[in-house]
Amino acid sequence: MKVLFTNTALVLLGLGALLSSCSKPPTSQKTGLKYNDAKNGGYVRYRQTHPSPGPGLIPIEGGTFVLGGSADQDVSFEYNNVRRRVTVPSFYMDETEVSNQDWLDYLHWIAITFPDDREYYYNAIPDTLVWRKPLSYNEPYVDNYLRHPAFQDYPVVGVTWDQIQDYCTWRTDRTNENILREGGQLVTWKDASKKGAPAVQNTQPFNTDIYLNGQLTGPGIDGKKRPKDLSPARAGATAAATKGGARRPVRLEDGILKSGYRLPSEAEWEYAALALAGNTQFENINDGKIYPWNGLGVRSPAKNTRGLILANFKRGQGDNAGVGGGLNDKADITAPVRSFPPNDFGLYNMAGNVNEWVADTYRQTSFEDVDDFNPFRGNEFSNKRLADPVKGLYAKDKYGRPIKDASKTNKKLKYADMIAQQQGLNNAPANGATPPSTVAGKAYTADNRGYGDTVNTVLYGTTTLVSDHSKVYKGGSWNDMAYWLNPATRRFMNQDDASAEVGFRCAMTMVGAPEINSGGKQYFPVKKAKNYKGR
Repeated sequence: MKVLFTNTALVLLGLGALLSSCSKPPTSQKTGLKYNDAKNGGYVRYRQTHPSPGPGLIPIEGGTFVLGGSADQDVSFEYNNVRRRVTVPSFYMDETEVSNQDWLDYLHWIAITFPDDREYYYNAIPDTLVWRKPLSYNEPYVDNYLRHPAFQDYPVVGVTWDQIQDYCTWRTDRTNENILREGGQLVTWKDASKKGAPAVQNTQPFNTDIYLNGQLTGPGIDGKKRPKDLSPARAGATAAATKGGARRPVRLEDGILKSGYRLPSEAEWEYAALALAGNTQFENINDGKIYPWNGLGVRSPAKNTRGLILANFKRGQGDNAGVGGGLNDKADITAPVRSFPPNDFGLYNMAGNVNEWVADTYRQTSFEDVDDFNPFRGNEFSNKRLADPVKGLYAKDKYGRPIKDASKTNKKLKYADMIAQQQGLNNAPANGATPPSTVAGKAYTADNRGYGDTVNTVLYGTTTLVSDHSKVYKGGSWNDMAYWLNPATRRFMNQDDASAEVGFRCAMTMVGAPEINSGGKQYFPVKKAKNYKGR
């Protein structure tokens, strides 16, 4: 059984909003002011939406589950899967692992956008030397695996956790740019490609944060179908009066742009891999799992595929494929990203093929320490540096992305304090490096294990390889035994390391109501507010 996304409720909601808007304009429930009226200042009430997932993603309805609960053994005796009941909010996740072709799209964009920046291109290339082994002849994969069309639908490997962060930013920006160009809010692809057209890529690449801050606008950038600006005189407005009235860039409140691709958290990944939604009725889980499929074995019980192995993994020492004439999983290394049946959420290869990076920083005690709602370890809070605090303009790096600095406080600063802090940051290096930090007036420079930290002396010491650079990966690979196919198992690797056995898939935060498929379920209807009627 697959849990499918339905748009029925959204269509009815949109239809109701359309009908109501045809009768009377909405008014504020607290002031009585009419919305969307240019005569009273242009207070805007945006159409309430539940956005669809970005390209490649499918919805995962969240809920409660036992983190680490599917592990039936601990062969390494590391006390590494302590059971903990948690709640995972609904989110979106890639249907498949990111493939070689997907990564080649990224490399191609870099090559055409920054043709003279060899460093940028080089840093984005996966480490294909992960295939090189001193006592096996894997050398052909070094040159062929990433680029040969025979492997284009295979999962990309050799990518570090750090490289994936840049890929996620790039994918977000290309998706949102395409949405705006296809919708006409930016100059369309067709018009931008005309000879002599001042396209965005000839000035600076599109970046979502920079665009939403109003720093990506002007001739050759603005499309013909930008939203009307009902209050063009407000502070920071850049839209000029044109035929049909003033226009403005798209805002976050319009609900058009996607919230951003990222790595899934460890809890999200484990929840999605286990896919207990297919075994659940009225909050009762009928049958547990130790793999992304039902049953205790690794072979298919279905009539037409009986006996076939359900994932790409190493069946035993020296057995990566089975016997010629009867290959057990039809693969010796990785397999195409849509191989084998998907789980009950519709996700492919959540066991085997390649391990997958997740966002979490590794600690053995994470399950005991993290919050029980949306558990995650690894938050490094940052703020966008302002190039002009008075105008609110972001500082940009040479690739047109906002420079981010480590956050100095966990609360909103007073305006004067924020201005003073930003003025100090404007003297920091342009590459985004953060000035030396102080805690209670005491300067420190910590190495990545905290050994050199003179302030926080309880960080790890010198007896462990675990550090803040240690990131979790899960799922088992083509070169792993069946034990690692269990969604609760976890390992770690430094964020700047790579492997021929580790790839990734992206996730995206879902905004709005968490329920995905409401068909046939009881619910209390949400009452609509009545328009204010004055005497």
